Amino acid sequence: MATPLSPFYESLCAQLSGLLSGERDWLANTANASALLFMELPDINWAGFYFLSEDELRLGPFQGKPACTRIPVGKGVCGTAVATGQSQLVADVHAFPGHIACDAVSASEVVVPLYDGERCLGVLDIDSPTVARFDEADLAGIEAFARTLLELSDLPAA
Repeated sequence: MATPLSPFYESLCAQLSGLLSGERDWLANTANASALLFMELPDINWAGFYFLSEDELRLGPFQGKPACTRIPVGKGVCGTAVATGQSQLVADVHAFPGHIACDAVSASEVVVPLYDGERCLGVLDIDSPTVARFDEADLAGIEAFARTLLELSDLPAA
């Protein structure tokens, strides 16, 4: 059974819809989406996007400290999300095999792969300095946020 969307995430998705109203540009929308997440989500230190290019993820719009610019598919939490096609909810990144530490302060992470049908576009990645910051309700809300973004944006060409 799917986790119901909390009022916080319903509001966050509504804010995203309003923010993106009348703008369909993928780059502009991912930039504003990362800023909204960074502003509204408590206890996070990074929120942003990596876009898939061949066999690696490349850094896209984000909020937070400078980040790794390239992540191979299958490596780290982001690369694992792409390789498996499944969201990753990691309570303690230091216990995650092959974790890539872009910011040593990060302790937990949630990553949602972004799909256009069968084609993976990249991932939405959010980090926190607190162990176990994210739970199933956060995952459901962040997945809904990602779906809202995808529905309101013109996706990049293949």
